[in-house]
Amino acid sequence: MTHNHAPAAPAVGFPDLHWRPVSEGDLDSWAALIARTAAVEQPVWFERRADLEQIVESKKNPIGQNAVLGFDSEGVSRAYARLTKNQDGDKANGFCAVDPQWQRRGVGSALLWWLEARTRQRFAEDGSVQGSDTPAQPRLRIFIEQKQQHQCALLEESGYEVVRYYNEMHRPLSAPLPEAPLADGLEFVRMEPGLSESLRLAHNQVFADHWGSEPRDEESWGFVVNDPLARPDLSAVVRESSTGEVVGYQLASHDPETAVTRGFTEGYTDLLGVRREFRGRGIAQALLADAMRRFAAAGMDLASLDVDSDNPTGAMALYRKMGYAPVNTSLAWDKVL
Repeated sequence: MTHNHAPAAPAVGFPDLHWRPVSEGDLDSWAALIARTAAVEQPVWFERRADLEQIVESKKNPIGQNAVLGFDSEGVSRAYARLTKNQDGDKANGFCAVDPQWQRRGVGSALLWWLEARTRQRFAEDGSVQGSDTPAQPRLRIFIEQKQQHQCALLEESGYEVVRYYNEMHRPLSAPLPEAPLADGLEFVRMEPGLSESLRLAHNQVFADHWGSEPRDEESWGFVVNDPLARPDLSAVVRESSTGEVVGYQLASHDPETAVTRGFTEGYTDLLGVRREFRGRGIAQALLADAMRRFAAAGMDLASLDVDSDNPTGAMALYRKMGYAPVNTSLAWDKVL
């Protein structure tokens, strides 16, 4: 809920651009800025207009207080920053981009300053809402692909530290696909809207022991299942036949523009999880094998996913066993403020 007495977001300390809060009317300009930046930096994924439409609907992180756009004298958007935070979370997540024509001028440093100042505000606001006398120490986290060396250098110079590594992994679907049937008493069902709440609760249980994971509420879970690129037909849920309880899941997406920007088509596993009491029964392996078949039947070249390099479930070893290989690395950078 947005409170009228909430403090105004800090100003961005870069006067060569005109800064203002993002509004729904900025979607085209905002998306164009991200696309121009992505055309040069070639990230694995970047937000498009449909993603930004979801973002502006957020009630937990309203863009009026948590996102800014900078415009040049011609009215062209040249930079943006955005912050998200769960009310009881121990960190905020920052996102930003600078038009390639405006890089190396100090815009990035100004955006980091804004994100840090807004992070302090958010922690203070959430602490007061919770009635805590000692709010959690503000922490800002930013994810950057390792290949974006100038951004990584800026973060290091600004006092950030790498706290985690993530690997993008690919599995060619031209190779023989593995056989991994489910054990007796378990069944595959298609991802349907009616399963969404059961899946959310199962996901929160599954990821309770994963580094950096926070419980997903209805809004943040809705962003997952209603993502513009989500593909329920390429996803699957495993249930216990006798009880109908959700045991595991594989939620997938497909970006049709990948073939243009990266030269191949891929089915991407956004989330893969098995409830703790059902682990060790080959369910994750069966979900991955099922996903590969779904991707292959849809004409994809690759199965892909991302994994925390220190995942406590030993996921990296499983993925390698299933034929996945790392192709790209992303870094989580933290700064305690």
